[in-house]
Amino acid sequence: MESLFLDSIEKVQSFLHFIFYMDSEHFLKYFWSFLVFDLPRYVLLDFLVIFAYLPLRRRRARRYAIARKQLFRERPLVSVLVPGKNEGKHLAALAESLRGQTYSKLELIVVDDGSDDDTEIIGRRLKRKGLIRHFIRNEERGGKASAANTALAYAKGRFIVHLDADLHLNPDSIERILIPFFLEPAIGMVGGDIRVRNASDSITTRLQAIEYMKGISVGRTIASMLGMLRIVAGAFGAFRADVLRELKGWDVGPGLDGDITLKFRKLGWRVHHEPYAVCYTQVPDTPIKLAKQRLRWDRSVVRFRARKHVDMLKFDRNFRVTDFVTVAENLYSNIFLNLLWWVYIVQITVFQAPLFPRIIMVNYLLYLLANIVAYAIAIVLLKDTVRRDDFHLIWFLPLMPFYVGFFIRVVRTYAYVTEFLHGASYQDPWNPWKVSRIARREGM
Repeated sequence: MESLFLDSIEKVQSFLHFIFYMDSEHFLKYFWSFLVFDLPRYVLLDFLVIFAYLPLRRRRARRYAIARKQLFRERPLVSVLVPGKNEGKHLAALAESLRGQTYSKLELIVVDDGSDDDTEIIGRRLKRKGLIRHFIRNEERGGKASAANTALAYAKGRFIVHLDADLHLNPDSIERILIPFFLEPAIGMVGGDIRVRNASDSITTRLQAIEYMKGISVGRTIASMLGMLRIVAGAFGAFRADVLRELKGWDVGPGLDGDITLKFRKLGWRVHHEPYAVCYTQVPDTPIKLAKQRLRWDRSVVRFRARKHVDMLKFDRNFRVTDFVTVAENLYSNIFLNLLWWVYIVQITVFQAPLFPRIIMVNYLLYLLANIVAYAIAIVLLKDTVRRDDFHLIWFLPLMPFYVGFFIRVVRTYAYVTEFLHGASYQDPWNPWKVSRIARREGM
């Protein structure tokens, strides 16, 4: 027992010696992936929120108040579109959530996309009660884009809000997602802030709750501030109705939310993220369900950024620097850096094999520290909307390096490979196979 204890002490001392007596050349050699790429992206950029965004928000408080008054003075009709299949169990709660909004001039339009549960019965009952303005039933499933476009055909509002049925909105969420349109006339679409509703269900959901706070709340706020926002989540997004109709609505997904965002940008409209327009959504509660979701999301990066909208990288008469940087940065940070991560893994596995355990341990500590900093910045940014349960997520931060650094990267790599080689997104059951076949033929 004593020898085992002494051996452990010796290993700790050796590890500490490895850290504290390493010169800068070897430190860069062993940890270049984190230092050169991940540290600037996940930590240094986050400090922009503290040193730039929050002071800017305070300076714009008066203009924000004026824009809010204009919203309530004009009181434009807002059409809330909710397309989906087998969402009946969520409709009553969503309708009540909308009734409790501080901005109330809303029309709720629900499209039942070929459901085989009680959605039609529930939807028609809510319509009779006056909680739903239009309830449309598609007997044959056409996919989410088709259902959303059906809802759009019935919409009368100046602004369109697209919602997932399983959301819960804060009471002022609709108001807050509309104000940016009155703050900046050049804004064509606004993204709401997506938080995790079922964070307490499992470790998987808790890790996603942290990820959403960092990646959506902070990450998209930074991207919006830099003019590089590339996606407004379909779960909660607001659009100018005239522009949405000019584009003839949504094209076939998956990834239709990122697709419509780039289409707005191509027309020259600004895209904004509003971190205080908060909604809560159900996320996958097991690793397998999560992997299936992320495969769909990551394949859409290839399908839409590397294929459909690659023209945004061309130096033609429609060239815009911000659009170029938006798409280029997306391809660089998601595809290129993911490939580079595998190069790094091969390097430390093959060429630094004797030091591999120590390098992995230091990497873990570096990424853990980065996640702690990013989490703290998210709490500061979201201080007015943070719930008590959000603070309890701190105990799960030690798992984030494994979750983001390994699980998400492996899933992402598989998604990219299968999409590049086989166009796997066109075989995803998320869309009816007939719709996907036509989309592939039309290059959508």
